[in-house]
Amino acid sequence: MITLYAFGRVYPGMACEGRDLRVQWALEETGLPYRVHALDYVGGEFDGPEYSRLSTFRQVPVIDDAGFVVAESGAIVLYIAEKAGKLIPLGLPGRTEVMQWCFASIATVERPLFEMTMIGIGVRGPGAREGLASLRKDACRWLDGLERRLEGREWIACDTFTVADIVLATVLRAERDTDLLDPYAQLKTYGARALARPAWQRTLRLCAERQGVGAPDIDR
Repeated sequence: MITLYAFGRVYPGMACEGRDLRVQWALEETGLPYRVHALDYVGGEFDGPEYSRLSTFRQVPVIDDAGFVVAESGAIVLYIAEKAGKLIPLGLPGRTEVMQWCFASIATVERPLFEMTMIGIGVRGPGAREGLASLRKDACRWLDGLERRLEGREWIACDTFTVADIVLATVLRAERDTDLLDPYAQLKTYGARALARPAWQRTLRLCAERQGVGAPDIDR
């Protein structure tokens, strides 16, 4: 059975926002048996010797599949898809499309969005605000590309839902309380379509339960 190391107790404002949600969503979609080891972030469990041996960078998510350990959310969801034989095409071209869009979502799209969030909550310090305009310009360039990509398409990589959609939908979800996506009708429709899936709704409910928050506090 797969063990997913995920956020347990967290600080206010962090509930159900982690990249571990991508992994649990993939597990819920594929039906692979798994258990969650909820890490006490507030209590410092990330920095303990046991978890340090498991996770090189002391981050989540990490999975342990009968002794085979995988870190990094993109790598983990691809591993889950390959193991289950679901959420990824069989042929090399289709599999490569899925990998391409997983990497693009994390390495290209998510980077400026994440930095903008960190600046907004004050993590990067007051001087970092000078870079907001440049980050927003980059973000809009990548969102423009996604909007074009989704013209006439239901999903980002293939004709069917894949782990690439799990990654991209969770990246876009982080902007749900901002105006960044307002000009992008197709992106907003795409995100809503992905997050309406029953497996995502289960994932969110399970995360809320282990982190001790109510569903209305995290909504979508």
